[in-house]
Amino acid sequence: MTTIADGRAPDWSSDEWQAQARSWVDEQLGNAGRRVTGPMEPRVRPWSLVWRVPTDGRPVWFKANNRGTAHEAVLIATLARLAPERVLTPIGVDRERGWSLLPDGGESLRDVLGRDPDLAHWERALPGYAALQLATAPRADELVALGVPDHRPEVLAGLLDELLDDRDSLRVGAEGGLAVETYERLRAELPAYAQRCRRLADIGIPATVQHDDLHDGNVFAGPAGYRYFDWGDASVAHPFGTLLVTLRSIRYATEASADDAGLARLRDCYLEAWTDRYDRRTLVEAADLAMNLGAVSRSLSWRRALDTADPARAEYAEAVPGWLAELFAATPLQPDH
Repeated sequence: MTTIADGRAPDWSSDEWQAQARSWVDEQLGNAGRRVTGPMEPRVRPWSLVWRVPTDGRPVWFKANNRGTAHEAVLIATLARLAPERVLTPIGVDRERGWSLLPDGGESLRDVLGRDPDLAHWERALPGYAALQLATAPRADELVALGVPDHRPEVLAGLLDELLDDRDSLRVGAEGGLAVETYERLRAELPAYAQRCRRLADIGIPATVQHDDLHDGNVFAGPAGYRYFDWGDASVAHPFGTLLVTLRSIRYATEASADDAGLARLRDCYLEAWTDRYDRRTLVEAADLAMNLGAVSRSLSWRRALDTADPARAEYAEAVPGWLAELFAATPLQPDH
């Protein structure tokens, strides 16, 4: 049987693979006293296959990750144990194959904001995510041992150095890739980047799980509270790196300027969870550093996601160099250059 564990990419389109996956879904649902009642509705991306599975209750969601994002399965199982009120509890997880089966989470924060675009919804959602990070921080080493990528400040400069050696992924000099001048500028930036990493590490805020794609489409907003999902881009990293994507997505959706008081208020709302340990000035400095450094993490997560022979990866390949070039861009709370 072809699995993630044997180092080869499974063929999600093959009859054999689909039969195995369907059998596993049936088994997990049977253990929960439920059954499939209709055909699966697939959504395929280079990094994952998702089935919406109709059942005799609410629909459930099967996900198969590629080898670059296979850690998501073990991560969601671990988060459900450490912070069960912050994530969906899986119906089943196959850690070796990178498979998970999740209940339906209801409407997303994006759905809510579509009806009521009030940033107060984010003000209520961010503290719960911060609480999840704090609950998980003592298990950071365990998460790395389980296969969650290590993007802690202590190793991030080395990861950038290694990424710059991967000229194929960065498409240096090619259409849609890094311009040669940008590539050389990134090479020259390495010592300064390493210095910023050291400063962030020296502040001493413990590393934890960092979602790295926390936008309104990846938050459920149900009656039981906010729950955070789609962890395929996640790593063990400085917690505040989350703010790069989150504030950037909010700024884009609301067309806010960098000096909008609402964005700063959301940052401070999130940072509040650490104010019993650090003064606000230190927290703001750490947040600024983490956002500044975070483009490397995003580039690395895209490279992992596209670790596949699927021809469809070409549609997304520009994301690896594109995010790395963002290292020289303004962070969401800085005026555009």
